[in-house]
Amino acid sequence: MYNPKSLKAEEFIDHQEILDTLAFADEHKNDREMIEQILEKAAQYKGLTHREASVLLACEDEELNQKVCQLAEQIKKDFYGNRIVMFAPLYLSNYCINGCTYCPYHMKNKHIARKKLTQDEIRAEVIALQDMGHKRLAIEAGEDPKNNPIEYILESIRTIYSIHHKNGDIRRVNVNIAATTVENYRKLKEAGIGTYILFQETYHKESYEALHPTGPKHDYAYHTEAMDRAMEGGIDDVGLGVLFGLEMYRYEFAGLLMHAEHLEAVQGVGPHTISVPRIKHADDIDPNAFDNSVPDDMFAKIIACIRVAVPYTGMIISTRESEKVRAMALRLGISQISGGSRTSVGGYTEEERPHDTEQFDVSDQRTLDEVVKWLMEDDFIPSFCTACYRAGRTGDRFMQLCKSRQILNCCHPNALMTLQEYLEDYASPETKTVGEKLIQAELNNIPNEKVRTKTIEYLGKIRSGSERDFRF
Repeated sequence: MYNPKSLKAEEFIDHQEILDTLAFADEHKNDREMIEQILEKAAQYKGLTHREASVLLACEDEELNQKVCQLAEQIKKDFYGNRIVMFAPLYLSNYCINGCTYCPYHMKNKHIARKKLTQDEIRAEVIALQDMGHKRLAIEAGEDPKNNPIEYILESIRTIYSIHHKNGDIRRVNVNIAATTVENYRKLKEAGIGTYILFQETYHKESYEALHPTGPKHDYAYHTEAMDRAMEGGIDDVGLGVLFGLEMYRYEFAGLLMHAEHLEAVQGVGPHTISVPRIKHADDIDPNAFDNSVPDDMFAKIIACIRVAVPYTGMIISTRESEKVRAMALRLGISQISGGSRTSVGGYTEEERPHDTEQFDVSDQRTLDEVVKWLMEDDFIPSFCTACYRAGRTGDRFMQLCKSRQILNCCHPNALMTLQEYLEDYASPETKTVGEKLIQAELNNIPNEKVRTKTIEYLGKIRSGSERDFRF
């Protein structure tokens, strides 16, 4: 029985409710009057239910589909402006005891090189990332209690935060590791993490168990209920995601939104972020083996429908996707992207991109500087800001600011100031020229005059080299 307030996975992600939702969407996919009403509701920026959003996803009317995309673009602008938060993944270890059939780190893969970074190697990786200009990392590790215990993750976080190289600092560490206990989530919170990220991969229980035939990840309920344990452990911000291409995308879409509704119902705040990875080629993994792949046009529609359904939630796209796909996604709702990413253990210290320990092929292989310049030439502001997390504006406090749109007086100036830091410390001359023009133009878009005046003062200090790390 479907119950969004239940703490049992099979009740808040109820299989029959998803099937009924898909049937309802099929029944009404050409119901113009209903779809117009759903769009009117979405235009009030209050969000949509999983059923309403599923009707939009199933809609076959091209004119209405264009309205969905236009609304998604407007919502993105109204809540996140033209800011795009930058981050990089940092792979600590690819030791893993799970048997996931879609991941090259699976235990039976005997020809992938296994590697676990020492703390000295982590320092070298972090310095390489700081020298690129990154301020925010998402650390990744396979599930292996012997090689990657929670103590190793905590020690690695302490190491990352301790490294101050030239003007480089990692100001926020997000964590993407396997489902764990409330006690361990408390330890992660105490270590000062930002967002805890865990991809569901698929919400279809039968498929989930088949895709995870061995290892602790086989336990569907334990994995699906992890976000509740994380929030019970004090972590304010959690990030959801599915791996599109493993199960039928409409099923995943409905399950993803049901999970978001569950967190709102039980925890009082929905997911801080939603990621939209698609399965890609990797060592020992052929995406053609999965017959549920999502074409680019439908992928774009999924992103747009998520944005109108959960308007306040950040959306993330990785370097799995090409420059072309990422450009399209930025317009429709994406608010965070990675840049200059390497998905191999120890990859940032290598001059040539290593492939022997990659988790997946990287489609967008541009440097961070190239990505930053590309964003600015498209009138986006690359933001290296971590202020909300460090000022305690997390969980429901962040959402309140976001919903009231007061966040513009924080995020916009913070984005400009962190971009100015990047331009001074790391940018190529060409990128710096583009960035200076953008900052001058964007100062006019700070609503509060006092904040704007203060921002101009802070920007001058950053340019003179006298100070760094200002924030509102």
